[in-house]
Amino acid sequence: MTATTEPAPLQPIAARPAGAGFWESYGRAWVRTPGSALYLLAVFVLAMISVSLLASLFWTGVGLLIIFIGLPLVVLTLLIARGFGVADRFLLLLTGLPDIAEPEWNRDTPDSTGFWKTLTRPIRNAHYWVYLVHGMIVSPIISTISFVLTVVWLSVGVGGLTYWFWGVFLPRGDGGAWGHYVDDALPWLFGGWSGWAVEVVLYLVAGILFTFTMPWVLGGLARGHHAVAQGMLGRWSSDELAAEVRAEAAARGAAVHAEDVALRRLERDIHDGPQQRLVRLQMDLAALERRAASGDADAAAELARDARGHAKAALDELRALSSGVAPPLLQDRGLSAALGALATGSPLRVQVDVDPAIDRAVSQEVARTVYFIVAELMTNVVKHSGATGVTLRVALRRTAADTPTHLDVWVVDNGRGGAAVTSGHGLEGLQQRVAGLRGVLVVTSPAGGPTSVGAHIPLGATL
Repeated sequence: MTATTEPAPLQPIAARPAGAGFWESYGRAWVRTPGSALYLLAVFVLAMISVSLLASLFWTGVGLLIIFIGLPLVVLTLLIARGFGVADRFLLLLTGLPDIAEPEWNRDTPDSTGFWKTLTRPIRNAHYWVYLVHGMIVSPIISTISFVLTVVWLSVGVGGLTYWFWGVFLPRGDGGAWGHYVDDALPWLFGGWSGWAVEVVLYLVAGILFTFTMPWVLGGLARGHHAVAQGMLGRWSSDELAAEVRAEAAARGAAVHAEDVALRRLERDIHDGPQQRLVRLQMDLAALERRAASGDADAAAELARDARGHAKAALDELRALSSGVAPPLLQDRGLSAALGALATGSPLRVQVDVDPAIDRAVSQEVARTVYFIVAELMTNVVKHSGATGVTLRVALRRTAADTPTHLDVWVVDNGRGGAAVTSGHGLEGLQQRVAGLRGVLVVTSPAGGPTSVGAHIPLGATL
């Protein structure tokens, strides 16, 4: 006889209570209902103020355009319309709906200056006109409709639930309550009821119905306002392009300014250093020629030694200045090798951590600028920080798909600290160079050290 093992009985799965999902969603809708009601009431007041003010100002400005006074008045109307639109977007935060992104108000490039361009900027921006249409036409219409429905739902809902209390204080007159008419029309339902009891029941039923549907009605009205505001008061896809153009123009201006400052400083350094050395060398060689002609060998030898010293000093200064210019090694072997050579030539102990993949991911323009930034930072550390060691770290920032997006460059020293970006100093020029690549320069240098300077540059950026 073969023994059989009966399978263990299956444990019943606890069933989800019926309607749990509905009531949870309904509860969340009720949480947003007070804010939606407050918004729908407040936006009606805002719309009535905006339509009266904007319509009067705008049409007055249009009528006065012929005598040129109307142009500033129209511009003022557009600016006020922007204010009403921003206020509407701010009030929408009461509803708990997603925030609406700010439009691009200034689409002019940084070089677009002048009185007339500044004055007519709102006229040339479509957002201002859409805000005007919204505040003068669209918002008053939809706000009136939503205000009426909101008042009806609030009054019937709250009033119907509480009619049993406040209804007794209403004057009845000689005709009595209207409930007996309903009693006569529906004897099968309210047979034998008093008129007052019929009124209380009907108001209570209406109050329950309107209160139960209030989250959906007020929430739907709020979402309708939000949808209109999203399309008329929010950010458009063209704003991203305008912001990109402005950022590119600003980066290009910063790069040009940084290059101009660097060239002027290089010119000054050459004038104050190697040029003076070479002038002195020329004078020493002339004196050496005269001493050699007169037969004074000892004086000629002394002048030759001085001339050799000046030549060596001029060569050293030229090598130091050339560290700010891209070396042939950068072109031949890439950024990682050039940074390694730069660290090797430093008089300080330098710990180097460079991602070897940067040579494939970084363009020549970015590599040239990064080399200059690191060279300048290393020079500043040697001259001003009093540090004994430096850490140079260059890494690629990648997405989840392992695609490089940014280049992060850090130079950290153990010096005395106190470095800051100030006008006319070296770190300001480096900040402008990084801005020319649409990156950011971060300086952390508390008193007593250490100093950490980081450059974060988006890949694909060009000067």
